[in-house]
Amino acid sequence: MRTAIAFVVPLLTALCAVPAEAQQPPGKPVSVKIGVLSDMSGLYADIGGPGSVVAAKMAVEDFKPDSHHMKVEIVSADHQNKPDIGSSIARRWFDTDQVNAIADVPNSGVALAVADVTKEKNGVFLISGAADSDLTDKHCSPNNVDWTYDTWALAHGTGGAIVRHGGKTWFFITADYAFGHALERDTTAVVEAAGGKVLGAVRAPLNTADFSSYLLQAQGSKAQVIGLANAGGDTINAVKQAAEFGIVQGGQRLAGLLVFLTDVHALGLQTAQGLTLTTAFYWDLNDQTRAFAKRFAARNDGKYPTMDQAGVYSSVLHYLEAVAKTGSATDGAKVVEAMKAAHYDDPLFGDSTVRPDGRAVHAMYLVEVKKPSESKGPYDYFKVLETIPASQAFRPLADEKGTCGLVKSASLSGAR
Repeated sequence: MRTAIAFVVPLLTALCAVPAEAQQPPGKPVSVKIGVLSDMSGLYADIGGPGSVVAAKMAVEDFKPDSHHMKVEIVSADHQNKPDIGSSIARRWFDTDQVNAIADVPNSGVALAVADVTKEKNGVFLISGAADSDLTDKHCSPNNVDWTYDTWALAHGTGGAIVRHGGKTWFFITADYAFGHALERDTTAVVEAAGGKVLGAVRAPLNTADFSSYLLQAQGSKAQVIGLANAGGDTINAVKQAAEFGIVQGGQRLAGLLVFLTDVHALGLQTAQGLTLTTAFYWDLNDQTRAFAKRFAARNDGKYPTMDQAGVYSSVLHYLEAVAKTGSATDGAKVVEAMKAAHYDDPLFGDSTVRPDGRAVHAMYLVEVKKPSESKGPYDYFKVLETIPASQAFRPLADEKGTCGLVKSASLSGAR
């Protein structure tokens, strides 16, 4: 009996010596849910919409959640370009559906409402489609990252280039909501700073089908430049109808202040040729952007990515990296701080950082729409005229110290 006991006791001791981590199952994966909130069926659907959902899913796949012991889910909804609907969806997502972050939101009116809900619920708002520069100025939030572009960048890119080339007098046709107002305001500042003059402006409701009365007023102003402070379907309709009125042939110039690749595709090169515009992304910039575009198009009915959709991809990818770094998605402001602390060599936007105000800064591009004879095929539409470096592409941080509390706090703490 003594011999048997002496044999069993060392065996039990050896079993107990197995490392603790080998005895216990791994912890539960960090769960992350991201809601893509976009215009899924209206005038901005081609800019973001279902394509933004594709971009977000691609970002998740490229992040490889399993390798970070994370589980990521993408959900989506249509805000219908209505702030009350957008904010209601955001509140439901945060309160009952365990959504941690909201991405995209093309429509600045909706975005401003969603930003308020996101801050209240301490989630994360990854802005790609909304352009109002106030989102990183007087409406800045510790829960926002504005990744792609804004009205300041567009005004200084496109507006600045046109003024430098002699376009001194302007008339605006402006989308009558937050985005259009901000774009007109920021472009007016550029024009007047260069010694130019705004002769007038007219406000057009969102989703306007007939721009004839607005174009006649612009034509009658005799302004050298007609600034289109609108986007998506509104820009497409305005440019098409301007061609019917012979406005360019009459000596006036159209300035599309926010024009997307999909807008040019809808217009056709015969109509859109010669338009100067500013973009944060173009699929044919380099090998990485071309590879992304090819993968994206294969999953998006052959449609190539807009800068909005590219911004959704990059912001979601880097958000997930920040969650992995912090170890949780529950404290949105903490995750955003991690995003601000990182430096990105982004595959689509290149060298990028996120400032204290939530503004992601990277290069922008001044491009011109090609003539039909210059294009090699569908979506080969832009030629790059100028690369605007990150240091010049967005409003200087110093200019926001009077209105963005985050910038003032960062200045006091010695942050960049």
